Amino acid sequence: MPLTIHRCSRPQELASDAARMWLDLLRIHPQGKTFTVALSGGRIPNLLYAALLASDERRLLDQVDFFWGDERCVPPNHEESNYKLAAENLLVRLPSSKERVHRLRVEQGEEIALAEGESELRRSADESPSGQPIFDLILLGMGEDGHVASLFPNEDELLAGSPAVYRAVTGPKPPPRRITLGYATISSARRVWVLASGSGKENALRKSIAGDGNTPLARVLRSRENTDIFTDIALA
Repeated sequence: MPLTIHRCSRPQELASDAARMWLDLLRIHPQGKTFTVALSGGRIPNLLYAALLASDERRLLDQVDFFWGDERCVPPNHEESNYKLAAENLLVRLPSSKERVHRLRVEQGEEIALAEGESELRRSADESPSGQPIFDLILLGMGEDGHVASLFPNEDELLAGSPAVYRAVTGPKPPPRRITLGYATISSARRVWVLASGSGKENALRKSIAGDGNTPLARVLRSRENTDIFTDIALA
């Protein structure tokens, strides 16, 4: 499972490196073509947003269509909402059209959120030979149990192997009901970047990058030709 590890000394450096590389991608992205990204929640994305806004090239974000890798089933103004995190710390500062922001409307019910989320993504993204929408970039955090998006350990294999773009899940931590991208869609992305920070995640990261790892992140890594991991975790 080929992967590239970007070693950083602290969370701010991790976020700055990811922001710089994202803007580098946007600089060479075909002019006039939408760049699709899936955002994540958590502490590090907040630092990433700050680094993007601090750049003189943040105008490059005008060509981005924003989606989410997962969302908690809470109102959009709820403190646990991944949309709210991005809206308050990034999107409100960008001149991008509201039509480029594709939040998962979980307050309308899971079925509607799933259907609309997939439909909006397919209108913006290319399609793989297997019929999966292709993200230009998916940003993933990693939990201390190795989960990514809202894909948690010990999931039934039939569910984990589902080709669904988005699906509803029950997580082990509150708020439990969530909507998440599936493994198949994550695997089809042009680029997947994992932002992993904090010594408490060292064990999960080591297990994930081991050839026989059984964490959700390990499953993602095995399914792709290359994945980038940005981390301040000390690895031998």
